[in-house]
Amino acid sequence: MDLENQKRVKEFTEEFGAENIVVVLGAAEGEAAGLAAETVTLGDPTYAGPLAGVQLGLDVYHIVEPEMKEAIDSELYEEQVGMMEMVLDVDDIVDEMASIRSQISE
Repeated sequence: MDLENQKRVKEFTEEFGAENIVVVLGAAEGEAAGLAAETVTLGDPTYAGPLAGVQLGLDVYHIVEPEMKEAIDSELYEEQVGMMEMVLDVDDIVDEMASIRSQISE
């Protein structure tokens, strides 16, 4: 997650409260999604951005996770995400996101 997006997420969280923010990712690889998810939950693991050492604990999902797919109108989801879903390693992304969320609940 680039530094500008980290800044935006931090500002939105301060303005609206962590309980009112859900981050939806669209990274093409599980590892990249996991790094972004870790950044908005546990803090920037690279210690380079505005979220270095800042644990926001935000809810975070990838757009291809079943929870997101169920929450979005199926026609809209297919139109906007369907093609991407066919070329991504969805299982790897889902596993990575579940791993990050399990770290938060520990």
